[in-house]
Amino acid sequence: MAERILKYCIETENGAPVTGSVKADGVVHVRVPLKNTRLKKVTATVELPASETTRIFHNGYQNWTYSPEYDVNGRTRGLKHLPCFLRGAFQINRYGDYHFVKYPYKKGITHGESWCYFRNGKQFLLFGSLDEIPGYTLFTYNAKKGLLSLERDCAGMKADGEFHAFDLYIAEGTEQEVFDGWFRAMDVKPLTDKKQFGYSSWYNRYQDINDATITDDLVGAKTLLREGDLFQIDDGWETAVGDWLVPDAKKFPNGLKTAADAIHEAGFRAGLWLAPFVCQKGSKLMAEHPDWLLTHDGKPWSDGSNWGGFYSLDIDNPEVVAYVEKVLDRVLNEWGFDLVKLDFLYGAAPFGTETESRAARMCRAMNILRKACRGKQILGCGVPLWPAFGIVEYCRVGCDVGLDWNDNKLMQITHRERVSTKQSIEDTTFRRQLTGRAFMGDPDVFFLREGNCKLTPEEKEKLYTVNALLGGMLLTSDALNAYTDEKKAQFAYVRDLMENATDVTVDADDGVVLHWTFGGEAKSLRIL
Repeated sequence: MAERILKYCIETENGAPVTGSVKADGVVHVRVPLKNTRLKKVTATVELPASETTRIFHNGYQNWTYSPEYDVNGRTRGLKHLPCFLRGAFQINRYGDYHFVKYPYKKGITHGESWCYFRNGKQFLLFGSLDEIPGYTLFTYNAKKGLLSLERDCAGMKADGEFHAFDLYIAEGTEQEVFDGWFRAMDVKPLTDKKQFGYSSWYNRYQDINDATITDDLVGAKTLLREGDLFQIDDGWETAVGDWLVPDAKKFPNGLKTAADAIHEAGFRAGLWLAPFVCQKGSKLMAEHPDWLLTHDGKPWSDGSNWGGFYSLDIDNPEVVAYVEKVLDRVLNEWGFDLVKLDFLYGAAPFGTETESRAARMCRAMNILRKACRGKQILGCGVPLWPAFGIVEYCRVGCDVGLDWNDNKLMQITHRERVSTKQSIEDTTFRRQLTGRAFMGDPDVFFLREGNCKLTPEEKEKLYTVNALLGGMLLTSDALNAYTDEKKAQFAYVRDLMENATDVTVDADDGVVLHWTFGGEAKSLRIL
């Protein structure tokens, strides 16, 4: 095998570019002394031919970003195909990396952040970032040229001293060998290895929740969940996104401490959803504290169209950080919740500054949350994944599932962060290596119910099988008190699968097939 060489180039506003090359193997550091200058472009290339059987994975910007394995003819789709009015009306470009990455829009060119791999059969060649603080490591692969290009997301930043152009782990071997090696090199370990089973209110109730629905859902949960399982109240308890200190008095007149107490009395751990770094248009927080909003080019930065439009809070403002800390203290310590599902976290760091990269800002935001939660557990969601490594106990590894297989044709042409059961299954499959290494992965919920769900029995089986075998959190969002005896037995089977299946492997060379051992028998299921 020919020796792989990483050729790099650091362009600044002062002086000639700094170029060089290093062997692309093992732990690789490209660090150069720079004096009081501004970075223009930091790039590298590795010649990397691929065959027709090579499978290519690029991690997408945040956990919702569709991240499949591609073949050599695949391409990473951007937003160029969408009309400008559609992009602008729904702020579609704010959910992913579209506002700071130039997509090539060509067949055979794929792109992602923080890590990628090239797989031939069971042999993996992994390129993983060891440090994203200087800027996200952007990977682009051109299969026709057989060229992997890297770029540091740091243009416009000031540099004075030793600049970490690239810090990489590059290794070839089995899946376990390369991913174990990468996490050892980063010195990252999960905060827990405990799989979490339970219930979430979202896909059962959506925002239509109140004291009565929580009581009703607890009746069903008591018949099926076990002591220590999670009962999670999702979006809908607040008066508006951003207004977290007091719950909606019409829905929860007795407050959320009463709800948490009821969950605990039933023997379950209590979880609560919130989005700490954003606020919706029309919220009390936005009206009273417009100076808390993050601005860009003189305007508040919109993060998307959810809730009629929502905006980032500026974590450079000490009052914002103090507010987030106060909210989490109230939720976890006064109200008594055991776990918080913290969502839309990408809103903390849509861009960087001349002294702090976008990635460094995201890492700082995650550390603010970790400190504020004081030992209570975090389920991260809507978050760039590398900054969450070793920081949260649980983390979503894919997009939201849907009540059907792959949504409608119109939605299928939108952004890579859309709702899709099919895409959620793929994300969970191809990010499976994170569970037990970076955190315990949350693949989102599974369904067994017949009503209010268009998934076929076969599609439901694929969803719960993937979630049980490859994830670290397994929640349902069915009305448990409506289960028949048959559904109760099926529910018990899904849990048993999560707890007792062994020898789980993935064969993705011709579609995607899961293999595992359960009850002493070898099992297989084609999921895609």
